[in-house]
Amino acid sequence: MSDKLSLMPVQGAVKEKIIEENLEREMETSFLQYAYSVIYQRALPDAKDGLKPVQRRILFQMNEMRLTPDKPYVKSARVVGDVMGKLHPHGDSAIYDALVRMSQNFVLRMPLVDGHGNFGSLDDGPAAARYTEARLAAPALSMVQDLDENTVDFEPNYDNKLQQPSVLPAAVPNLLVNGSSGIAVGMATNMAPHNLAEVLDAAVYLLQHKNATLDDIMRFIKGPDLPVGGIISDTDGIRLAYETGRGTFKMRAKMSIENVTARKRAIVVTELPYMVGPERALERISEVVKQGKLQGITSAVDLTDRKNGLKLVIGIKSGYDPVKIMRGLYQFTPLEENFSINNVALVDGEPQQLSLQRLLEVWIDHRIEVTTRRTKFRLKKFKDRLHLVNGLLVAILDIDKVIRIIRAAETAKEAATELKREFSLDNTQVDYILDLQLRRLTKFSRVELENERTDLEQKIKFLDEILRSKEKLFALITFEMLEVKKLYATPRRSLIVNDNGSVIASAGNMSQAKTDAQPALLAINDATGTETPPPPPPLFGEAQPIRPKADKSLTNFAIKEMPTTIILSATGKLAKVDIQNVHPFDLTAPKPHDAIKTLINTTTTSEIGVVTNHGNLYKLPVSDVITLDAQENETASLDLSQGVEFAHILDGQNEKPVQIVPLTSDITLALGTKLGIVKRTIIESTKKEVLQLISLKDDDELLGIQPTNDTDDLVFIATDSQMLKFEAKNVRPQGNQAGGMAGIALKDDAKAIYFGVVAQKENALVFTVAGNSRVLPGTAAGSAKITPYKLYPYKGRATGGVRTQKFLKGQDTLIFAGISDVLRANNLAGERVTLPEINERRDGSGTAMSELIAGIG
Repeated sequence: MSDKLSLMPVQGAVKEKIIEENLEREMETSFLQYAYSVIYQRALPDAKDGLKPVQRRILFQMNEMRLTPDKPYVKSARVVGDVMGKLHPHGDSAIYDALVRMSQNFVLRMPLVDGHGNFGSLDDGPAAARYTEARLAAPALSMVQDLDENTVDFEPNYDNKLQQPSVLPAAVPNLLVNGSSGIAVGMATNMAPHNLAEVLDAAVYLLQHKNATLDDIMRFIKGPDLPVGGIISDTDGIRLAYETGRGTFKMRAKMSIENVTARKRAIVVTELPYMVGPERALERISEVVKQGKLQGITSAVDLTDRKNGLKLVIGIKSGYDPVKIMRGLYQFTPLEENFSINNVALVDGEPQQLSLQRLLEVWIDHRIEVTTRRTKFRLKKFKDRLHLVNGLLVAILDIDKVIRIIRAAETAKEAATELKREFSLDNTQVDYILDLQLRRLTKFSRVELENERTDLEQKIKFLDEILRSKEKLFALITFEMLEVKKLYATPRRSLIVNDNGSVIASAGNMSQAKTDAQPALLAINDATGTETPPPPPPLFGEAQPIRPKADKSLTNFAIKEMPTTIILSATGKLAKVDIQNVHPFDLTAPKPHDAIKTLINTTTTSEIGVVTNHGNLYKLPVSDVITLDAQENETASLDLSQGVEFAHILDGQNEKPVQIVPLTSDITLALGTKLGIVKRTIIESTKKEVLQLISLKDDDELLGIQPTNDTDDLVFIATDSQMLKFEAKNVRPQGNQAGGMAGIALKDDAKAIYFGVVAQKENALVFTVAGNSRVLPGTAAGSAKITPYKLYPYKGRATGGVRTQKFLKGQDTLIFAGISDVLRANNLAGERVTLPEINERRDGSGTAMSELIAGIG
């Protein structure tokens, strides 16, 4: 019976259908589908926003969850769960790995996720997602802003229930700034990080100059800027990568030679190559020492901590040359690595190998499209609102009649028909009026509505002009780029040197490239119908510049010795220029905002001294000072705004630079203070990084310091217009700790405002500006006077001197004073002020100035 039943067909059973398929063709089809999925959905970033799909979905979902920088952190597991459930149908480990990478500041130059907890290091992995927390980092806001204004296309998610952006608006050039890496099928990508300020400056220039060349762009982008700093070399490889999309450059650790004890020296590593962890570096050093490839190393320890950052100390045996050991470390250990650039990204869904210029063009085109679509969206929104406001204004003129019609009508349709007939309104306007609550309708203010109509008309006009004018569209995009730069840009971290050792781009410097943009004319606010990028929420603040410490290396292995000139500007900025033996005013075009105060000729491997108003001398390696471009001709141009503030180079304790001096053992320096103290001293030979050149009283400060010899003159000028000049030989040299001696005898409440050394006495000019001490500084122009220096007599040291300018009515003090053979003065706007003619009267009065003098140099 059972046998018979087993042979009976089961009711409803489906008959099997076997399809024969060629194995080779099936493998080809399946592998192509797999390859397509890997290329487009996993490994390659989009050139527009620089994100892979999983990264884009994480940022989008975190924005949807309102995890902005001013909100509390949430568990990473919650973010991973929402992304996986709604947008990314893959494993939670892949999503968490991508989130962790976007939060690591040693991987990304500008992290997009703000992580809280153990997010790992180069040598250790992160904690599990249930233990860490996350929220969006500040720059991520610029990546997702304006998503709700039809700026990009949306596409269905994996189950066709939700919508997700195909690309983010990306107000930040993320692909160039953060780089990317990934291995697809048959192709791979490996892109280096760059400095945000440099990339945006290049983008602004390219937007304004469509015919720009690679050389033009590389004026702004000198090379990659790695998150961990270090030294980058092989500029030929960088240029090849920027030109073709493929190239290689070398990364080196930043090392210095320091004295650990009186007799023992060590190599100190403070920056490692990109993606090289300290554990890996120490392990390899130990291996090569055991193998006998490196000799002279006694120990290698990791002293890294949260306060001081990375610090690897490599002990050196006595008698071994530290420079040779450094060469060996570069050769045999990961302290020197190669970075192979392979700029492959998706452009409109197609994998392409992109040059630097093409990468910028794709992002700029994306921003043009985003800004255009946003402008159209806002234009339509404002026009729709204006249409409703016009309807309300018509109805508000006879609000009682509107209410009677509505009350008298038996149906809404009847009321709508009567309102359209009575007030000549259309369906949209009538429906809006009928949908309003009666109490709202009666409380509408005609004045408020008319003001709103005027405001809307202005916005619509402005947006129309943007859509009609390419110049205004580009100006708006430029303005937004500069706003992003102001919010999130940080100084360069990686030093770039060429093959001969000269510095191409210095670490610790912010790009100050000038463009044709005029942001002041593009002050876009609600009145003009556009929104600027939001200011940082108070919890995380504005991006702060990094202030690197001075490089204390005794031998800078990466820098080749070459002649150079160090410049100190009148506003206290330091820079170097590759022009030798030039007079400061042969550089006839320092930009209007500044003037050259002094310069000294030195070499790229030397040190200079920066002397502050507290009487301290800071030793500064010349290699740490940014190089400015200038042409050696009669009209050499120099943009001093690109110099570096003293506080950005050394921890100056709120000290201001007074002068720069060469550090040579035979040089004698003359110093003068605000209380009239003078001193001559010789810099003592010491390995200290900071020297105290004079012992000052609490209420005193250094006015000036210059090299001198016995044949020079020393000059004081005081606020009461007294000037004293005497021979330098009358001041005997003292030790660095001495407090000096009386220079000028000051009367009552007078203070010295100038001290200097005059060597070229025949052509020197004395420049003074008189004003009123009771007037708020910076509000009155005063009177200026220029007199030949040779007209003033010599007086004895510690005397009161002679009067240099007669005060006019209402004047009782000198505001500025200086001595030079050529003078330059600037106003508050940074423009050059025309100075009066030379006055041959030693104690004559000055010439009234029409412009306020804010600085001299």
